[in-house]
Amino acid sequence: MSTADAVDREVAWLTTSGDGLPALLTSAGGPWGNVQAYQPRTPGRRGTNLFVLRRQIHEKRFANVRRMATYEFVLKLVWPLTSGQGIAEADQRAFDAAVDKVLTRIGGFTGDKSHGGRFRSVAENPEYVIVRFTDPEQTMPPEAEFRAEITYFADDIEITG
Repeated sequence: MSTADAVDREVAWLTTSGDGLPALLTSAGGPWGNVQAYQPRTPGRRGTNLFVLRRQIHEKRFANVRRMATYEFVLKLVWPLTSGQGIAEADQRAFDAAVDKVLTRIGGFTGDKSHGGRFRSVAENPEYVIVRFTDPEQTMPPEAEFRAEITYFADDIEITG
């Protein structure tokens, strides 16, 4: 494990299914057609996309040879108008339900916030997750989609050396 693979480790957690937490990928019964590390140059249109990015790395050093990284993860969410009925409110409700499943998965299991041992802890220090929704007026007419960002922090497993 290193700082270079943190985004991939988080994607592995978010795409896990069958563990008692909500599945996120449509192939496993979830709402998201695509959950991937990093944003592609030309993201697919008309699909539900969740891109995992890392905004910052804070590396804490202690005892001269020990260090621990903290990551600020940003999930970029893209949700197209898909109801086929021209009812934007129904699509926004579906988006809210999909976001709720992401929040439940980020929260993890009671007593284990390590995302299956991939990190020391996630969304514990600081102990909040922020969801920012883009105003629908800005994205409905030109792109016919809704957008949001979820931001949270993860402490990595201690690195020595």
